[in-house]
Amino acid sequence: MKGFVDEFKAFAMKGNVVDLAVAVVIGAAFGKIVSALVDNIIMPVVGMLLGGVNFSDLAWKVGEASLGYGSFIQAAIDFLIVALVLFMIIKAIAKAQGPKEEEEEEAGPTQEDLLAEIRDLLKK
Repeated sequence: MKGFVDEFKAFAMKGNVVDLAVAVVIGAAFGKIVSALVDNIIMPVVGMLLGGVNFSDLAWKVGEASLGYGSFIQAAIDFLIVALVLFMIIKAIAKAQGPKEEEEEEAGPTQEDLLAEIRDLLKK
């Protein structure tokens, strides 16, 4: 049992696991901020522009059931905002890291150069 606990402790304390845990916590907090932005600022403005529509109240009544598609629209906008921000962050990180290793390597001879070299060797 002690070996299992030691293995788990070593796994849990690896840098990647701790970084991932921090990212999840920050991501959850960021999601709440985006949801508050969409629910309290963006959707009311969009609703006013569309003639006073309250998106949280939009629903289809099917018998006794209510299908709230307005909440789905708000969740989709939440997702789009989070995806856009993550895209911008990833682009900024990639730009800050500089060119990839593949781009840094010198380009080797082209296929034509290699074929010409083989032709010249065959002539000799």
